[in-house]
Amino acid sequence: MKPQLSLSENDNDAVASPSSDPEAVSSEEAVQVSDDHFDEVVQGALEAVSGELLFKASIIEAGERVHVAAASVGLGDNRQFLLLTLPDVGGQLKVEPASRSKSPLAGIAESYAGLMDVLHVAA
Repeated sequence: MKPQLSLSENDNDAVASPSSDPEAVSSEEAVQVSDDHFDEVVQGALEAVSGELLFKASIIEAGERVHVAAASVGLGDNRQFLLLTLPDVGGQLKVEPASRSKSPLAGIAESYAGLMDVLHVAA
């Protein structure tokens, strides 16, 4: 199931929706999103924009479990950090620039990428 990205004109956030799949479950049905499904959706979204996964986590936000991934897109001065979120109950993958996110994980994304860059050079 490959997601399709669409960019919102107002805030530059992207929303990835699973492609139409006869086995897909509608968002009205209460089904938990597995870690494997989240991985698949995130990998598909990052492939579409040549992005690189930095880390994944599950957090509790407003009493609900949310899958979160941080990623980077671009190189050098054009490098941007993204936060991808998907509620545990399903829905659309939200992709937003880490610089505009209110999530505490957004600040970690750039620091983590910098640490990984240093470790790659040292290796």
